[in-house]
Amino acid sequence: MPRVCVVGSANVDYAVTLPRLPRPGETVVGGGLLRDLGGKGANQAVAARRLGAEVRFLGGVGADPAGEEIRVRLAALGIGVEGLVTVPAPTGAALIFVDAAGANQIGVAPGANHALTVEALSPHAEALGWADVVVCQLELPLPVVRWALGEAWRGGVATILNPAPARELDDDILHLVRYLTPNEGEAGQLAGVEVNGLDTARKAGDRLVARGAAVVIVTLGAEGALVCDRAGSVHYPAFPVTAVDTTAAGDAFTGALAAGVAAGETLEGALRLANAAAALTCTRPGAQASLPDRAAVERYGVAHPVLDDPELITWDQYTAKAWPTLSVVVPIFNERESIGEAVRRLFDAARDRVPVEPLGDLGRHPVGGVEHRNRRLEQ
Repeated sequence: MPRVCVVGSANVDYAVTLPRLPRPGETVVGGGLLRDLGGKGANQAVAARRLGAEVRFLGGVGADPAGEEIRVRLAALGIGVEGLVTVPAPTGAALIFVDAAGANQIGVAPGANHALTVEALSPHAEALGWADVVVCQLELPLPVVRWALGEAWRGGVATILNPAPARELDDDILHLVRYLTPNEGEAGQLAGVEVNGLDTARKAGDRLVARGAAVVIVTLGAEGALVCDRAGSVHYPAFPVTAVDTTAAGDAFTGALAAGVAAGETLEGALRLANAAAALTCTRPGAQASLPDRAAVERYGVAHPVLDDPELITWDQYTAKAWPTLSVVVPIFNERESIGEAVRRLFDAARDRVPVEPLGDLGRHPVGGVEHRNRRLEQ
């Protein structure tokens, strides 16, 4: 089973649905209240776990009922919480407004997340070497993020940094990052470029690659994602959905990306998985409650059938022809099969629509100038 360690924040979320987002000084009445568990770190851990990864979570909560609820709920999902430590501060909380189109405004009282220290987490450093992928965000103190990325990098573990909320990062941190996943605003702030489309996203991504990140994946909401590395850039459109709440879409993307990379999937395959998970998350309210499991993503794949083409095609030909113009997602792996085998299952199920040749090795393939291979497969 692919292994993911998430080092990040954990909160209790209070979301209010409104007909529109309030302007400064304005009160908008309407809608309902949803209480859910959140925090970017915990969301990403849940996203990866629901897609089949074995997950350990390192973070901090308060000695209060909310902290205990987070611990119990994560453990109930099968996430390792030995590294979720209790610190002398209240558990973090987030207040979220969501409008009728699914757009949101979020304010966070970080509490225990900002009280976390390297000293508190260092007894649990073994989890960083255990993982195939280590994921961090910026809702924890920067010394904790730097420590986690550095420990992973020195151990040869792939690293993902979701730089949210955006803050100044020095090049030394970016050099520890294999996959940087900012949204448009975060990419613009980090790169010093106003991002308002593909061209400016590409400019921001190129600047961040030049500063040290191996691969920069700028998430563009309904426009999908732009991948930049030293070899160039590739745009991956989003899956079309009607958005209800976009609160955890970015976390679903990062968690799914981690699960795919940890499984030894190509970057292209992991991005398809990430885009599908993010799209499905937008169709449900809440944070962790909206994150899809493997069955939901598989149903989504069935609902968007494969290419109706009478010709016999290979996998490479299929992806070149069907992606990005069709909304197709491969079934997700489980502990008994690789993603390549899962892809074969989808093709077998759709054989009456598209005859397909046997697939080649999907476990090791260079995409966009970066080659990822599961370290465990090399041993």
